[in-house]
Amino acid sequence: MSTRRLYIAAYDVSDPRRLRKALKILKGYACGRQKSVFECYLTPAEYWRLIKEMRALLDETEDRFLLIRHDPSMQSRVLGKAVAPADPDWFYVG
Repeated sequence: MSTRRLYIAAYDVSDPRRLRKALKILKGYACGRQKSVFECYLTPAEYWRLIKEMRALLDETEDRFLLIRHDPSMQSRVLGKAVAPADPDWFYVG
């Protein structure tokens, strides 16, 4: 069983069509995001599949893609205050 590692993915895509496609690709791998920066927990196979998909999509002269592995031994610093997710007492489906 492969272990997942945390990666931070970011992109800067100039063409609106490629931008939408890049967003769709990264949403398939991400567990969280803020604008064009994504948190992705990836296995080695998923890592290489993501690299392959983005390489096929992006124009090397106009676009940028960055995928950085988070070092678990480093201390993380965060800004803001997290709010724990909570379900409401009831749901309306109609």
